[in-house]
Amino acid sequence: MSHGVALIRFAHVYKIFGSAPEKALARVRGGLTKAALLADCGHTLALDDVSLEIERGEVFAVMGLSGSGKSTLVRLVNRLVEPTAGTVTVNGIDVTALSRDALRSFRRDKASMVFQGFALLPHRSVLENVAFGLEIRGVAKKEREAAARAAIASAGLDGQEARYPADLSGGMRQRVGLARALAAGTEILLMDEPFGALDPLTRREMQDHLLALQRMLRKTIVFITHDLDEALRLADCAGGRIAILNEGRVVQVGSGREILERPADEYVARFVSVVTERTRSGPRTPGNRR
Repeated sequence: MSHGVALIRFAHVYKIFGSAPEKALARVRGGLTKAALLADCGHTLALDDVSLEIERGEVFAVMGLSGSGKSTLVRLVNRLVEPTAGTVTVNGIDVTALSRDALRSFRRDKASMVFQGFALLPHRSVLENVAFGLEIRGVAKKEREAAARAAIASAGLDGQEARYPADLSGGMRQRVGLARALAAGTEILLMDEPFGALDPLTRREMQDHLLALQRMLRKTIVFITHDLDEALRLADCAGGRIAILNEGRVVQVGSGREILERPADEYVARFVSVVTERTRSGPRTPGNRR
């Protein structure tokens, strides 16, 4: 993917969880580490001076171990999490400065989110779940159901419209979540480990499906994962990039090849070594998939 126009920009973003984050910020900027901050004043440094640019139409995978800050990062895009310092802009709009009403419109019209836990409404059918965002937006029933049916077809759920979440497999529930995001018609899809709860074969199928949709729709996708295999597959197949976080800091951004061939530090090299070792061992079979 050639370097194009940045749609999403993070500029010197910090996020500290605790009772007095502004005071803690001064200590972090003074050089206090994440571990020392937690020990000294009980505050958690989730993001530490993060600056990133994500291009329009790019699949941008963000990965790291638990506690690295990746889920916090994706939630900053639609301000489900408020930054302690720094700015997040989307298409030139400073999301961190939006009023409550403007933020509600932004979430409704610009960025949809797909969670690992599916976040479906149990007493609504598949069709009603997929149309829910449009219903909240005030779209007329006929129009929202037509959009929902189109999204259901795109997600490979034809014939499931009348079923309820409890009747569906994990993979099918995740397809409903994806269809709901597609029905909203937003340019940006925020995906927080959406396939993490699925078995390996279903996870692979969902990756294939997402890549096929991306070839047609060219959304801007921010995809959170702790699995380098998944990050490599999604970003590389779609011509995107990977960012690796450690202790709230971005330690490397690049294509899959760049990360595999030129890991920036020991932390990245440990991720790479797992993939490299499997490559030397030959292709995986269904019996030895992770």
